[in-house]
Amino acid sequence: MSTALRCLVVDDDPLSVQVVLNCIANTPFLSTAGSYTNPIEAAEALRTQPIDLLFLDVEMPLLSGIDLLRTMQRQPLVVLITSSKDYAVQAFEHAVVDYLVKPVSYARFLQAAQKALEAFQRQPTPGADAIEAPAPDADFTFVKVDSKLVRVGFDEVLYVEALGDYVHIVTGQSKLIVYSTMKAVEEKFPSLRFVRVHRSFIVNINRIQVLEDSSVIIEGKHIPVGQTYLREVLQRLNKF
Repeated sequence: MSTALRCLVVDDDPLSVQVVLNCIANTPFLSTAGSYTNPIEAAEALRTQPIDLLFLDVEMPLLSGIDLLRTMQRQPLVVLITSSKDYAVQAFEHAVVDYLVKPVSYARFLQAAQKALEAFQRQPTPGADAIEAPAPDADFTFVKVDSKLVRVGFDEVLYVEALGDYVHIVTGQSKLIVYSTMKAVEEKFPSLRFVRVHRSFIVNINRIQVLEDSSVIIEGKHIPVGQTYLREVLQRLNKF
């Protein structure tokens, strides 16, 4: 794989953290995204940072590893690490990849890491199923917002903006936050109606009011046009 799994280590014991960090450093398909001995600080990092794999201690003060998992809206792959074997049931309930008992040997760590890699490779592309593929002549699609499917008419969409692991689909009346990628939007929104103008923006061609100074204006919003996209944008606009 071209990109290593981004790993976060959470354990209130600094020595245990260092053991896991050393194991990560010796595993080519893993990279360290950070470590925390304070589970509350770790919870905030997990909310704001893209993490592929979490190495998580169970027994921690204030917030146990199991409690931390319960606070997470979107859980990365998890390997639990503990000094006790009594948490196997909870580990199963939270669908963790593996369960390591301290002291952690590199051989056992590597086995867990391989399981995580295989699980990661089985995952669908983020957002691939968050936007339903419309019929070729459809005027609408359905997007997944939280646990609901919401109908969106293509003519209603002004633009789509990428924000981290999410996209914001902006219409004249609403802004829908969808866990998806711009690639998924490009694949499932009709190319005759939409054009990529920037790495972070896809716009509805019929909603463009002005093109000026490397930006387009839609409903008063100035949206940047990247240099790599400008030629295609000009070609598409010339057709109208």
